[in-house]
Amino acid sequence: MTPPPPLPPAPLPPAPPERPRLRRAAFLCLCLALGLGLLLLMLRVLAPGGWTLWEGVLLAAWLGTLPWSCLCAGNALVGLALRLRHAEPAARVVPQLLRAAPPPPRAATAIVVCLRNEAMAGVLPPLARLLDGLEAAGAGHRFTLWFLSDTQEPALAAREEAAIAGFARLRAGRPVAVRYRRRAQNTGFKAGNVMDFLDRHGAGHEFFLCLDADSEMSAEAVLRLVAVMEADSRLAIVQQLIVGRPARSAFTRLFQYGMRAGMRSWATGQAWWQLDQGPYWGHNALLRVAPFRAHARLEPLPDGSPILSHDQIEAVRLHAAGWKVRCLPIEAGSLEGNPPTLPDFLIRDRRWGAGNMQYWRLLRLPGLTPMGRWQLAQAILLFLSAPLWLLVLVAAVLNAATGSGAATPPGALAALLLANWAAIHAPKLAGYLELLLRPERAAAYGGRRAVLRGALAETGFTTLLDPVSLASKALFLLALPFAGRTGWQPQNRDALGVRWADAARLLWAPTALGVALMAALLAAGGTAWIWGLPFLGPLVLGIPFAVVTADPGFSRRLRRMGVACTPEEGGARRAAQSATRRRRISTSSK
Repeated sequence: MTPPPPLPPAPLPPAPPERPRLRRAAFLCLCLALGLGLLLLMLRVLAPGGWTLWEGVLLAAWLGTLPWSCLCAGNALVGLALRLRHAEPAARVVPQLLRAAPPPPRAATAIVVCLRNEAMAGVLPPLARLLDGLEAAGAGHRFTLWFLSDTQEPALAAREEAAIAGFARLRAGRPVAVRYRRRAQNTGFKAGNVMDFLDRHGAGHEFFLCLDADSEMSAEAVLRLVAVMEADSRLAIVQQLIVGRPARSAFTRLFQYGMRAGMRSWATGQAWWQLDQGPYWGHNALLRVAPFRAHARLEPLPDGSPILSHDQIEAVRLHAAGWKVRCLPIEAGSLEGNPPTLPDFLIRDRRWGAGNMQYWRLLRLPGLTPMGRWQLAQAILLFLSAPLWLLVLVAAVLNAATGSGAATPPGALAALLLANWAAIHAPKLAGYLELLLRPERAAAYGGRRAVLRGALAETGFTTLLDPVSLASKALFLLALPFAGRTGWQPQNRDALGVRWADAARLLWAPTALGVALMAALLAAGGTAWIWGLPFLGPLVLGIPFAVVTADPGFSRRLRRMGVACTPEEGGARRAAQSATRRRRISTSSK
């Protein structure tokens, strides 16, 4: 007797209504409440003894930093609540995930890898693993791999082309075809590179997966993005959460451990209220070809310079055209490389800062949605807060040095400093708290004790990093109007250490600023220098901090100790240990 055919799956219940206006109003009220609490603390600190000129300057600058502090705390609180309450928090903010069909996908997707002066030995292995995974899932025939090169130097271009040709020969006859295209001129930098590809070769592809040279994605993550996109025909971009690849340098290791913890709660909380008008970070994202070509083409600015931070303005234009952009707060299978040293980190921040400051000229573009304008303003605030914090610091030091801070109540000052620090770092604190409260999620990091150890190490690291980073960004932005045009330069992706002379050349200005401000506090006498130490001490120590955190020996010790170990590194370590045990057993049995 033939068994009856299986019943079709039961239809999923409709997703609850999202009510964007209600969510955004609720989030605004939360941020206003947080801001009011911080403001009351600030007034308790400044009001006793009457107001001075420097206290007025300090308050005005501090108020400029308040929106970013409230945004950090608000996103963290909402994100933490969602992540603790729901087993699948991503589905609560991206309902298309519930309607996603299992692979293989129906649509054709181009995997686009943007190159410029890259060492191909680090680029190709992750791509081979991705293609192997897609083919093993029976989906390889729906994908084509495209290398889009902007390499201009002939010798580098020849090595690049030879490496890709060898990669293609090894994969000849397999389902995923490999293609290579190099432009003679890198007009428009990465945005121009991608759009040129879509204009010339985009036909026949419904989606494209945009990857940077240091991107790494798993087949499971890519197929999930495609399924989410196929579940909603009005979805133009699905941006996956991105975490750091296992790193050799201590600087990268500690930085991305905290970034990873913070992005989980930040992205979940932000996705809850931004909904269909989410961000795009330029890579590790799936995009729909037709609307992107129609609406995300970037013209030069009025002075003829290209838009450097292209990703968010591309998303904002898609919002304006009625297309959806969603951020999927799942970190598994989506990685990138981060700068290996403090100097490389600061140089990257300067590039990003120059790009984000261009958004001032785009805020008044006609047709943008209110959320789109806020997205641009938020990107500006990320960097504008640096010179404002520097002004707060200088005004506070001068106020104390002139004897005007004698009436400041120390208890209120301590409460304000702690509350402001907690607000700014709330996303990371929420990420750590999630792992400590959910042992099953902490297990991938080595357990709660390992999470706590990594959190403490990263917090100490960030305490030293933040003042140096803020001062560097502030000084760069203050000089930016007087600088020439800024381009998009290739990045250093290798952990090679930092020489003392190189660190001093980059960090002499923040160091000199820290020494001068600390000298002013010491000359004023009293305990003012103690209050300034957490902010000025890192500036004074910036040069040795850069050298030590890039030191290969120090970095090896951290790795051996397992400090700030990520799930990817832990998984690779366990696999290596298992392979070693198998070899030993095999050898002993002979």
